[in-house]
Amino acid sequence: MAVNSTDVAIVGGGLAGLALADHLQRGGVDYQVLEARDRLGGRVESAYCSGAAFDLGPAWFWSIQPLMLKLCQRLQLPVFEQHSAGDLLFEDAERRVHRGAGYASMEGSLRIEGGASALINALALGLPQERLHLGTPVREVASSGQIALGDRSLWQAERIVLAVPPRIAATLHFEPALDPRQRQLLTEIPTWMAGHAKLVAVYEEPFWRREGLSGDAMSRSGPLMELHDASPQSGQPGAIFGFYGVPAQIRRDHRDELVQASLAQLGRLFGAQAQRPVGTFLRDWALEPGIATEADLQPPAHHPVYGLPEQLDGLWADRLFFAASEMAPRNGGFMEGALEQAEAVAQQLLRMH
Repeated sequence: MAVNSTDVAIVGGGLAGLALADHLQRGGVDYQVLEARDRLGGRVESAYCSGAAFDLGPAWFWSIQPLMLKLCQRLQLPVFEQHSAGDLLFEDAERRVHRGAGYASMEGSLRIEGGASALINALALGLPQERLHLGTPVREVASSGQIALGDRSLWQAERIVLAVPPRIAATLHFEPALDPRQRQLLTEIPTWMAGHAKLVAVYEEPFWRREGLSGDAMSRSGPLMELHDASPQSGQPGAIFGFYGVPAQIRRDHRDELVQASLAQLGRLFGAQAQRPVGTFLRDWALEPGIATEADLQPPAHHPVYGLPEQLDGLWADRLFFAASEMAPRNGGFMEGALEQAEAVAQQLLRMH
């Protein structure tokens, strides 16, 4: 059996994996990206409707996150502030709607023109396409540097970087096996956003702005619990997105009913026009293989304290690395965290090279 070889094998073609590949490409290090899905981006994904992109995964970052700002500037990707002008709506448990019950919760956050996937696309365009292997699931990694794929083919690498969520990394077969504490540490790290589901409703225009509404809403009756304006900077077309407060098992079994209930709720909040979108998208991350595990079905109540556990640092005599956003010590879970951890791992690899 022929064995392909590389200096660095990056398992996972999400933002962290591509950012790491970008560092290695500019540093002259040989690498290959092995991505199980048929697309790049991981949790960064956009849907397209009426000539605009709408984020189904992460959408925001902040001006205090320098790596995102710097990368967008280098890749010449325009950014703009989240729309926040107007009143917030609050729906109580009896479905009564109250106006002006709070301030825009995401005011000051930034978005990328063309959606967060524009960042993925720009990074990928800067990399040799023959180094990006889609539909290439990894099932086993070994301290010898051998990597076994789902089709039983093999890669051989000097260094292996797992740029996938820690709980997904824990599902791989390790040779030799991780000790019980190391595997437990991986499984204890919640995958940020993996328990959530997001609905986007697209309209010809953001009609709610004419009524003095920001598009922000909070609800105690649901099914959407937190809503925001998702329109592009131009305002054409308009869009609203919301996060669900419904358990993942119910979302899985009642998807169509959930969408209809969501449209009814949008009508209660923003008027009858909101019940007639030109496009509707629902991405349930809890049901996405390669993103969520059974442990992720219940999302954490608060943002976890992330970072690389000491027991997972320097494994296999510095041949095995972890580059997921959840391993970043300062911005774990965020897009900034993916860039932060990719840069940290890249610095280690470049020093070794």
